[in-house]
Amino acid sequence: MHARSGRTVRDLRRENRTAVLRRLYFDGPMSRLALGPATGLSSGSVSNVVAELVAEGIVEEAGSVDSAGGRPRTLVRITPGSGFMIGVDIGETRIRIELFDLALTELARTERPLASSGPRTARYDVDLVVAHLREGVAEVLRTAEVPAERLLGVGVGVPGIVARTPEDGAVVHGQTVGWDAVPLERLLREHVELPASVPYWIDNGAKTLGQAEMWFGAGRGARSAVVVLFGSGVGACVVTDPMGPGRALEWGHLTVRVRGRRCRCGSQGCLEAYAGAEALLERWREAGGRPPEGADEETALTAMLTAAYPAEAGTPPDATALAVLEETAEYLGAGFADLINLFQPERILVGGWAGLQLGTRFLETVTGYAREYALRYPASRTGIGLGTLGPEAVTVGAALLPLVDFFAQGGRRPEAEPTPPSPAWQTALRDRVSP
Repeated sequence: MHARSGRTVRDLRRENRTAVLRRLYFDGPMSRLALGPATGLSSGSVSNVVAELVAEGIVEEAGSVDSAGGRPRTLVRITPGSGFMIGVDIGETRIRIELFDLALTELARTERPLASSGPRTARYDVDLVVAHLREGVAEVLRTAEVPAERLLGVGVGVPGIVARTPEDGAVVHGQTVGWDAVPLERLLREHVELPASVPYWIDNGAKTLGQAEMWFGAGRGARSAVVVLFGSGVGACVVTDPMGPGRALEWGHLTVRVRGRRCRCGSQGCLEAYAGAEALLERWREAGGRPPEGADEETALTAMLTAAYPAEAGTPPDATALAVLEETAEYLGAGFADLINLFQPERILVGGWAGLQLGTRFLETVTGYAREYALRYPASRTGIGLGTLGPEAVTVGAALLPLVDFFAQGGRRPEAEPTPPSPAWQTALRDRVSP
């Protein structure tokens, strides 16, 4: 049966369920009476939808609230344990795997360090990465005692460009890590022991970071933003719809100096060749600095910051480390100015393990250079700040990918290959984050 708009009754029922789930997720617990005006549905539709969701265990009663002159109204909320998601961050120093319930409460996590020495391509050996994911997914499920059948999906943030093919699903092109058309989704389906119905959502790590910060972090309330992922290298995600998925940018491979330093992508003069943590430590070493022997990048960057900005009063800063950091701040400022001039965002947010370490020290300096290099009008309308979700934001954003689809399907569990979130779902959520 079709409605006049061409939508079926099933479509309308799914949209009603989505509307109720969305309001309960962001604004719950709520009474059935309050859900009516909040969703635009009739009281009868709300009652029917809530009854279905309660019967399926997706929604549960959560106490009551007094009403004016009448009986107390029963509150309902989404049942946290009615579904679970796994978020994965294939990062630059480690692979982080976390299990969440529907309330995005972390139930278990595991980390698998990546080698800190040797060729970069060896660090990202595809077979090794897939083995880490196979073991890590099994570990978090076992730790939290969650059956794999209850998973809504696995979201994975990766370093690179993600394309999709009918044969292999998500295929990763990660030039800086030696991944040339890696059929990651197919490899995970072949080697990770999960039911065939559990979908994989694989996307660029900067994009998943952006999704998390826009929904729950420093991007809340902004209509547009660029979220920068600053780690061994640098990347970014531009968001022009608060509830949309955003668009990953290979910002780190913007040329900032013609015939400049060789970048790990093979080109010359990329921003990443000057501002990524890996290049930053190389430049310190080349200038005569002495990073700790055998230390990973995070430890070495901490040592560099400590040398440049000593905590003890009266201790002189390491002039070499300070000079390299100050030069890096200018390069980053120029890169931010390009983002401002190109996209005129309401906010630029800095995340990633290196960005959070460095930002507390010299984000003010970077902001000064950005305003100096950018056009005055858009620069005056762009706020620059740090993300608020910490280094786990990529994993949280990855876990949101299956959650978005679950709600878009009206709380129906996946039975086949995932489809992109519907525009109706993005539109329905937009008013939650808009000022």
